[in-house]
Amino acid sequence: MLIRRVEVQGAGRVDVRVRNGRIAEIGERLDGREETDAIDGHGGALLPGLHDHHIHLAALAADAASVRVGPADVIGRDGLAAALRTRAPEEWVRAVGYHESVAGDLDRWTLDILAPDRPVRVQHRTGALWVWNSAALRATGLSTEAGDGRFWREDDRLRGHAPPVHLDLEGVGSRAAALGVTGFTNADPHPADGLLDLLSVLPQRLLVMTVDAPVKLMLDDATLPVPAELAARIASLRPRPVAVHCVTRVQLLVTLLALDEAGPVAGDRIEHASVVPAETIPWIRHLGVTVVTQPHFPAERGHAYATDVDPDDRPHLYRCRSLADAGIPLAAGTDAPYGTHDPWAVMRATVERAGGESLDAEAALGLFTGEPQRPARARRLAVGEVADLCLLHVPLREALDVLTADTVRAAFVAGGRITAPE
Repeated sequence: MLIRRVEVQGAGRVDVRVRNGRIAEIGERLDGREETDAIDGHGGALLPGLHDHHIHLAALAADAASVRVGPADVIGRDGLAAALRTRAPEEWVRAVGYHESVAGDLDRWTLDILAPDRPVRVQHRTGALWVWNSAALRATGLSTEAGDGRFWREDDRLRGHAPPVHLDLEGVGSRAAALGVTGFTNADPHPADGLLDLLSVLPQRLLVMTVDAPVKLMLDDATLPVPAELAARIASLRPRPVAVHCVTRVQLLVTLLALDEAGPVAGDRIEHASVVPAETIPWIRHLGVTVVTQPHFPAERGHAYATDVDPDDRPHLYRCRSLADAGIPLAAGTDAPYGTHDPWAVMRATVERAGGESLDAEAALGLFTGEPQRPARARRLAVGEVADLCLLHVPLREALDVLTADTVRAAFVAGGRITAPE
């Protein structure tokens, strides 16, 4: 394949030849006689394809078969009840995105009042909690052991009881391709059996945590190990890197102590880094770990954070600029479906951040153009590199001015186009 007249950073307006899945040549007015496929770039920028460094693909694919009940979707108990009753009586309802600001804390009895005549399961916006009503518990034989119907991080157990949900993975792949996404890092802590086969329909490249490096380690404050225990767990996994889920101050501190004791290795990551006190920044830098964060969450969840997050933690939420300025390797993931699936929306939120944590547009783009195994290590278009590419309609400067998916023209994996032809 030959892509003519594209803007390549550092090379100007050039032609790019792709052969056997890799960039074979970059230069002006390349001879195209041997190519069977040629594209005129019309001066648009050619970039490394975007890589979403933290996403939950099966959950995102299940969204199409789910009812959304988050703060942006429903208001109050009446709105929640109406949403839960959109399915026919006796039909299972899978509701997602719930937050207490909609209608307070949920348990099985609250759901029984709201939707008594059908099996209902509601997932919290964090993805960590499921609440089932009595009809769902009776239908699966869990009624006598379920208590209040609240299941905290029990996805593995529930997977064998809940009815199967149609996963629209083809839709996930095509929508991501239209955004210029050529790769995903699936961040489930305990990937289900057969997940790799399931995800193989995606046209994007795929890294699955724990199956591939790094190993995902989940932390919760209620069951938090002491640093020595976590260090022993990390040491037992070496030489593989780890990706540690850290969404509270104490989780971050325990992780840093454990990494100090076990010793960091290349590829270690801190996922989310939701709360990073200023005094821990030099410590993170010393350890050399990469932070993979979600800089869009303060924008998407700002109202809830204003009431849910301790005032002492609010200045330290989802840092970007202060980490980058300290030399800490930094990348981003959408965390979809628990956040937007659109990396360009994440970039805009990063640029528009208040409180001194914004990045410029080029740095925001760089959060999604790193190597899958080394997310903060920039990929470049160079001869010999894999041809995972994102072609824009416009030059890079124009794209950085708007940071929208409208600028994406095509996406390629190993030189093969994964977006629909124009």
